[in-house]
Amino acid sequence: MLHAEWPKHTIEGLVAEKGGWVNAHMHIDRAYTVSPQNWPLTNASLQEKWDYVDAMKRDATVAEIKARMHQAVELQLAQGARALCSFLDCDSVVRDRALIAADAIRNEYKSDITIVYASQPLKGVINPDEYAWFRRSAEFVDIIGGLPERDERDFGKGEMHVDRLIELALEHDKPLHIHADQMNDPAQRDTEMILRKTREAGLVGRVALIHCLSLAAQPAEHRQMIYNMMREDEVSVITCPSAWIDSRRNETLAPTHNAATPVDELMRAGVNVALGTDNIQDIYKPFSTGDMSRELWMMIESNHLYGTEQFSMDAVAAVASTNGMQAIYAHVKSARRL
Repeated sequence: MLHAEWPKHTIEGLVAEKGGWVNAHMHIDRAYTVSPQNWPLTNASLQEKWDYVDAMKRDATVAEIKARMHQAVELQLAQGARALCSFLDCDSVVRDRALIAADAIRNEYKSDITIVYASQPLKGVINPDEYAWFRRSAEFVDIIGGLPERDERDFGKGEMHVDRLIELALEHDKPLHIHADQMNDPAQRDTEMILRKTREAGLVGRVALIHCLSLAAQPAEHRQMIYNMMREDEVSVITCPSAWIDSRRNETLAPTHNAATPVDELMRAGVNVALGTDNIQDIYKPFSTGDMSRELWMMIESNHLYGTEQFSMDAVAAVASTNGMQAIYAHVKSARRL
């Protein structure tokens, strides 16, 4: 008897038994925006893409953004997802149009899927005009989102970026989701900086970090210290495997590792790990399909999570389902409507 589909069917069956997929990190307001016109931009660096999306955002109407979000949510429903968390841009370029569209989408699908929103400070929070827009988004979203690398690049103020996120999280009594250590670089230690600041602020059980790739490039002793802090402070980590498989070769020396969140070590240390698809068919990830099964497969393969005694299939399936519900704080009350 052939067993070619047994592993896939088994793990997906376990996800279904746990209630279905939970996509813990998306950007549905920018989904499906790659085109023949902007295709040359797909080969740019991450930092360049932060600004290259301005043209698309500036011209987008609420109706267009809503249509993209509708397609992305329908895709998740077709897979059997029960919840998703999407970051939303709100800045001087797109203004509040993504928030308006998101409000309509959540109302439309309120009986079908749990939708949680986080703020995306793509323009940073140091510039006064951008910070004003970010504060506006904080009133609407469920989660305060962060991208300290943006203000570190522009002003050398990544730490101040995190300080302002924490201030807003405390002011609005909302959890934090922060993009951290995205560059797969041993010199980048944003995860440690964020953990120390959120610990000092008393945000235990209120923080999730997204990606943490550079953590895998650190020495083992440092990694273990970070895992211990995460476990003690009940910090979740959200991995989006296909988002960073394109990490580029360079001559930087680091412990041998792949371009993936160290999920195996995180799970072994008792850290809650969740799964997301990140960008869908935009200039960041033009070939990403938003397929949770694909992301789970990449996570399993890149971390050797083959359902052994150490990493049971049930525990691996939880990353794509119940762990995600914990990471996106699906129990939180919906934020104020626009």
